[in-house]
Amino acid sequence: MQKLLLIGIVAAGAACMPLAFGDSGGDHHYVKDSVITTKVKTKLLAKHMTTLDHVKVDTDEGGVVWLSGTVPNRDAKDVAEMIAKDTDGVKAVRDNIEVVPRD
Repeated sequence: MQKLLLIGIVAAGAACMPLAFGDSGGDHHYVKDSVITTKVKTKLLAKHMTTLDHVKVDTDEGGVVWLSGTVPNRDAKDVAEMIAKDTDGVKAVRDNIEVVPRD
């Protein structure tokens, strides 16, 4: 199931790429930023860590990635931030992930 979801996210990101570079209108920043968001989400899913299931990713027009949501421990929080920082196109990462131990 995760593999199918990963393939769908990658396909959606690839479909948006031509729009990011072919549009000279005002919306091209949004599409470009959604590509960055898709890349980060894909890398998080590829890690196969259930601890990252509740991490939300958003990207602003300046290439700043905003992470939010919850993880069960500090290690998972650090991994999510590292993955976002190591993604092409990311200028900075704002980590608002909360550590909430799960039962």
